[in-house]
Amino acid sequence: MIGIICALKIEVEGIKALMENSETTVKAGLEYISGKISGKDVVVLECGVGKVNAAVGTQIMIDLFKPDVIINSGIAGSLAKGIIIGDIVISSDCVEHDINTTALGEPRGQIWFTDEKRIEIPADKEVVDKLAECCKNLGSSVRIGRIATGDIFVSSLQQREYLAFEFGAMCCEMEGGAVGHVCYMNKVPFAILRSISDDLKFNMGEDYEEFKHLAAEKSVKALKKFIIMY
Repeated sequence: MIGIICALKIEVEGIKALMENSETTVKAGLEYISGKISGKDVVVLECGVGKVNAAVGTQIMIDLFKPDVIINSGIAGSLAKGIIIGDIVISSDCVEHDINTTALGEPRGQIWFTDEKRIEIPADKEVVDKLAECCKNLGSSVRIGRIATGDIFVSSLQQREYLAFEFGAMCCEMEGGAVGHVCYMNKVPFAILRSISDDLKFNMGEDYEEFKHLAAEKSVKALKKFIIMY
C-alpha cells in the first residue's frame, strides 16, 4: 500500500478523485481515505498544519494501514535564489530546524532518540529517484536536496538565509520532517515532495495563498504517475 500525507485539502481531493471504491476511516479526528488507483492500494490523509499533527497522522497511518511507503506532499518556501515559485524539491533527507538544545552544547536540529542522536533523517533513495522521474514534463525545475521543517511559517528573508546557511536546506515547510521522523522510527521508506509556493522574492502569506493551488495541481499529477509506476 502507498501512503500519502498531504498538507493541503486540495491535494487530498485531487487524489481522492482518482480513487475507486474509496472508504473513509476516522481516527483521532483525522480522515484516512483508502481505495485503489490504477489497481494499487492507496491511503491518503490531510494531516493538518504542523509537526505534531503530521506525526500523529503518520503513526496512525502506519498502525492502521501498514503502508510500504509514505509520501509527504505539499508546498514549501524556497531557501535559495535559484529555487523559484513553481519549482519542485524532493527530499534527499530532512531536518527539524526548530529543535534547539545548543545550550547543552549540542548542534542545532539534533534529534535525541533512545539509542542515537542525529540531525538528518534520510529519505529512501529509490523512492526519491522514482518521484523525480514522475516530476519530469511538469514544466518545473526539479531539485533533490535537504528539506527543513519547523513549527513556524518562515517569511523573513533573514530567517530563510539562516536556514540555508545552518542546514544546507533547499526549502522549508511545517510537516515533512515530522513525517520522516516517524517513518524512520518505524523503518518505513519515505520521501517528501514539495512544490515551491513562495521564494526569496515573494515570501509573504499572500504569496503562499496565491500560488498554492498551482503547486497542488503539480503535486497531484506527480503523485498519480508515482502510484502507477510504484
